[in-house]
Amino acid sequence: MDWKDRLFHTINYTAFILFALICFYPFYYLFISTISRNDFVDLGKITFYPIGIHFQNYIDVFKLDRIGNAALVSLARTVLGSAITLLFSAYMAYIFTKNNLWGRKILYRITIATMYFSAGIIPKYLNIKMLGLMDSFWVYIIPGMISVYNMILIKTFIESLPPSLEESAQIDGAGYFTRFFRIVLPLSTPILATVALFAIVGNWNAFMDTKLYINDHNLFTLQYILYEYMNNASSVAATIISQSDMTLLDSMTRVTETSLKFTITMVTVIPVMCVYPFVQKFYVKGVMIGAVKG
Repeated sequence: MDWKDRLFHTINYTAFILFALICFYPFYYLFISTISRNDFVDLGKITFYPIGIHFQNYIDVFKLDRIGNAALVSLARTVLGSAITLLFSAYMAYIFTKNNLWGRKILYRITIATMYFSAGIIPKYLNIKMLGLMDSFWVYIIPGMISVYNMILIKTFIESLPPSLEESAQIDGAGYFTRFFRIVLPLSTPILATVALFAIVGNWNAFMDTKLYINDHNLFTLQYILYEYMNNASSVAATIISQSDMTLLDSMTRVTETSLKFTITMVTVIPVMCVYPFVQKFYVKGVMIGAVKG
């Protein structure tokens, strides 16, 4: 390796390391701010390392009203909603790969058009109301059963699979469902992992449907509860302080509006950060294959 190659690789590695640090630092800063002295956080003295490490902020957040029930609702919504979206979007994509489907091109174009044109919030609200989904857990599941964008990604991947695999199974007497579940789905793991990540993040972070369609407090999602607490951080912080046994000596851990907002933000991103490493190896491959043709 000559000096030009070494210089090239040095510049590349330096650039990538700097870029990685720039991407990583906001999460790192957010985390160290949640475990540092709250008075120092308010004064902006936390930069590269935590000071006065404590976990009282997390204890205070998880003691807030309705957090436990909201977390269960969000978990159920994320798991069930993502699984159903994945299954129905994948099957719809599989159907659109069949050339013998009558009106396939027209139906596909109509489906694609729904990505660009929408009736708006009011018609959707009225539709949800007429379907009897108001104040129902299923309002989190049914409207998002099929994602057109995810369907396009999966369809593109399925079209890249060798047709001979399905043809061989068809000769052996396998029907559409058998071929779909036993051949297509197992071979589509990369794109399914990618779509699953999209669905999990989308379902976990969603709160607008709760705001629009849910009045029952028992059906509030964690994101909506935290959204409310975030918007009323000062009053929530005051409530936490009034209900605690803290003295003036505990000023370093006394919750503040800033520390509460930081901690709430961290609580919302931790689950997604935990899921991503498990699908990362499939994610890149799935996105690249899904982008080859469409």
